[in-house]
Amino acid sequence: MDHRTKPAAEGRADTPGAPCPRTGDRTARRPRRPGRARRLRRTLLAALITAAVVVPVSAAARPEIPAPAPAVLAPLTASTLDQAYEANRADAAKAARMAADHGDRTRAAADRALAAPSRRLLLFDGRGTGRAVEVLGDLAHADRVAVLVPGSDTTLETYGRFRAGALALHDRLGPRGAVLAWLGYETPGTVSTTVLTPDRAEEAAPLLRAFLREVRGVVGRSAHLSLLCHSYGTVVCGRAAPGLDVSDIAVLGSPGTGAPSASALGTSARVWAARGSADWVAHVPHTSVGLFGTTVGFGTDPVSPSFGARVFRAGAAGHSDYFAPGSESLANLTRIVLGDTSEVTRA
Repeated sequence: MDHRTKPAAEGRADTPGAPCPRTGDRTARRPRRPGRARRLRRTLLAALITAAVVVPVSAAARPEIPAPAPAVLAPLTASTLDQAYEANRADAAKAARMAADHGDRTRAAADRALAAPSRRLLLFDGRGTGRAVEVLGDLAHADRVAVLVPGSDTTLETYGRFRAGALALHDRLGPRGAVLAWLGYETPGTVSTTVLTPDRAEEAAPLLRAFLREVRGVVGRSAHLSLLCHSYGTVVCGRAAPGLDVSDIAVLGSPGTGAPSASALGTSARVWAARGSADWVAHVPHTSVGLFGTTVGFGTDPVSPSFGARVFRAGAAGHSDYFAPGSESLANLTRIVLGDTSEVTRA
């Protein structure tokens, strides 16, 4: 029988195991339809949501740690920096004593470290998972300033590893540079539903925008201000980006910014993106779907050509390695902060 007149029941191409009506080759199939790919992505995201719900999170049952309310300070200017540093160190010392009396030695040690005389804190809040904003360098006289925004599971207890990256960058910038470690929001837990949605980023974005306005008031109009965002922090920066008065925004190990493209971020800043070859975030579905009454996922992969960012090399960096001393990613981030953008090694 001529294949053009073969009954549909014998040769339907969308029937599993059916021969191709043109070649008879059972291994030839039509390309997977976009609708099917979307359903697969939704299924995977649903599985992630389910896992986040059913996997126990020990922090959820953790008793609230007592701490003083943050100090009420004068507006931030170059002349009020020392006052802010002193007040926040005092709050950290008080929080350390309260945590120790509460029996939480880990939090007490973290608070005590932040209360050291050498620390320069623009914000300290020991309540809940905690918030802290620290200055590394001479902010009042710096003309190259980087603000680092962390991702999930960054708390007062884990602040030290976040600060280590900020220190590594500051060491490379030299005396003209300052680094601000901005733990200014409640980060989501890696194993939680919040890490899959933009809710925490929506809450954090206005706080970051207000902070950057204060920083600009301290450093002046001529300072080169860069925003360096990691992991879930890139979602925060994506929400905060429209109209920001910064020269550069770099997203590192990003699950997506929530925007379909760099131009959709609504910023005049140069937008950079990097992902190390050992970063597991490459395997996260870069999509955004409505699921269970919320938005799950963060959209386009920032290192993809369709996003339109300036993609730079990060070497073999894993998800937590972008600020590792001696790394290619740190070298490129240093060039971005210093304004030496022509020297950045592009991917």
